[in-house]
Amino acid sequence: MKPTTLPPHKDPMGAAIADYYKNGRAGKLRVFSSQFDEDEIPVSQLFRTYDEMPALEQEALQLASGTILDCGAGSGCHALALQDMGKEVQAIDISPLSVEVMQLRGVKQAYCVNLFDENYLQKFDTILMLMNGSGIIGKLENMRAFFSKMKQHLNPGGCIYMDSSDLRYLFEDEDGSFLMDLAADYYGEIDYRMQYKQVKGDVFDWLYVDFQTLAYYATENGFKAELVKEGEHYDYLACLKLV
Repeated sequence: MKPTTLPPHKDPMGAAIADYYKNGRAGKLRVFSSQFDEDEIPVSQLFRTYDEMPALEQEALQLASGTILDCGAGSGCHALALQDMGKEVQAIDISPLSVEVMQLRGVKQAYCVNLFDENYLQKFDTILMLMNGSGIIGKLENMRAFFSKMKQHLNPGGCIYMDSSDLRYLFEDEDGSFLMDLAADYYGEIDYRMQYKQVKGDVFDWLYVDFQTLAYYATENGFKAELVKEGEHYDYLACLKLV
């Protein structure tokens, strides 16, 4: 969780978002990992409308209230949907290119800032962390620092709506049992690197966390976790309320 923003030559997702906004199409946003085969993110999905969003995201946007912070806002699809609902939202991202696109698309409050920057201290009633929002935590060992930072950003009675996935299905055997090395790192800790055309990003940590583990760390750090909605494939939306 380094409190930095991305320079353009290290910002493949921002480059893809800017390309798509300018041209109405984009090339492959390639995703690499030491744990998985190469994959890609369809850039058009980063521009989806409310009606095109998964049910978990729609639920989170409906539940968000008061002053709202949209973390890792990308092209601004969630922020724009919230504005259409008449809600007050601030959108932040570590990608200057993405923030510029958000501003051009009409997001009223879009800023290039890292959530974990010690100088960023604004308070909100609702914090949204969607599209596997737990990812920016990076590793389980960062949970304490994450919740500590969230306490700085939440008003009394405030909450976080976060979605994530339980990757245990990747280790499921044919008989329904799970084959995991209990001595290894937590199975939801993934490393990624992205590339768009000639723009190559650095390797970064990304966390997928099962709800039980998330709830444990929430309780340990002064929050109460509630399972709001489950998706179709081991994904879920959680509400983390400041106790």
